[in-house]
Amino acid sequence: MSTTSEETLPSSIRLAPGDRAPGFTLPDKDGRPVSLSDFAGEDVIVYFYPAASTPACTTQACDFRDNLGELADAGYAVLGVSKDAPAALAAFAAAEHLDFPLLSDESLEVHRAYGVWGQKQLYGKTVVGVLRSTFVVRPDGTLAHALYNVKAKGHLNMLRKKLKLA
Repeated sequence: MSTTSEETLPSSIRLAPGDRAPGFTLPDKDGRPVSLSDFAGEDVIVYFYPAASTPACTTQACDFRDNLGELADAGYAVLGVSKDAPAALAAFAAAEHLDFPLLSDESLEVHRAYGVWGQKQLYGKTVVGVLRSTFVVRPDGTLAHALYNVKAKGHLNMLRKKLKLA
């Protein structure tokens, strides 16, 4: 008989444009609670990444950092979510000069609500983990975009095109 821990159980949810974005309140890098509802009435980009301070996640976070001014000018706030503890997020933000909220979802509850915890291919093997994904939440709380399994490199350019910023 095999046993499976709750952490390894994947989500079967897949959100789509027009769906209501699942609400959440998560601690930021400093342990302060940040809620999606804090951004009610605004456009918000919520992106999920596997692990702070890893090469691909650093590339993606730095792309958001480097384009944050353009995104803010277009009315978009950015929230990064990972399963890392707040201390790891604080170190990541300090090392890479990230000046947007990084949120900790150690319980994976929000990952599951967004359908970003599941099976993926990693170095030719099927594993359960974070599916790098990005969601654009409209001011009314519905999803404009639900982008699963995105690549870190070039992702922001693709997103800018979808948002008609490029």
